[in-house]
Amino acid sequence: MCIGVAPPKLTEYPHPIIAREGWPFLAGAVAASALATVFGGWLWALPLWLISVFVLQFFRDPARCAPQGDKLVLAPADGRIVAVERTLDTYRNCEAQKVSVFMNVFNVHSNRSPIQGTVTGVQYFPGKFVNADLDKASSENERNAVTLRTADGQELSFVQVAGLIARRILCYVKPGDQLTPGQRYGFIRFGSRVDVYLPLTAGIRVSLGDKVRAGETVLAELQ
Repeated sequence: MCIGVAPPKLTEYPHPIIAREGWPFLAGAVAASALATVFGGWLWALPLWLISVFVLQFFRDPARCAPQGDKLVLAPADGRIVAVERTLDTYRNCEAQKVSVFMNVFNVHSNRSPIQGTVTGVQYFPGKFVNADLDKASSENERNAVTLRTADGQELSFVQVAGLIARRILCYVKPGDQLTPGQRYGFIRFGSRVDVYLPLTAGIRVSLGDKVRAGETVLAELQ
């Protein structure tokens, strides 16, 4: 189950540099700023213009070029690596290696497929909104999990996790959809994390604290 408004077709991406999820917010912020400028002057309008700039940068969605390699697992989100560990993938009920990417409010929040494959499941779980930088957010927070099978039969899960401020997880895929590396599949507002559960045999290429870019940075390589 995915939550949010009626999803756009995946074939409509890539789209303009500003994510379509942000258009209503940006239009509202700019309109309020313009009205405040006209009726109250620049001094009163300045805080609203600063909010408009923040909204503009938050919803930016630059084009990305995915590196070539059928077995490369790419970062599904921009941000910082906050977990690299062996754990239980509860979405596939097996042991896995987990790599977690934490997004702050200044990161790009579009989520992208880490690898090419077929979506085998989409599960939504209601939950809390604790700081997404904490490890317990993976199991306690609101989240949306996508499981995927590659052409050679390997499986992995990638999970959008809401954060302290985030109150909206958007996912645009369903079982049976085909995803390509770096393809945009969702969005989270406003600060959160994405967990990737990999096979135990995958070779991890990132470390704690590394900065990564969605659709470009290689997290791991499948065997």
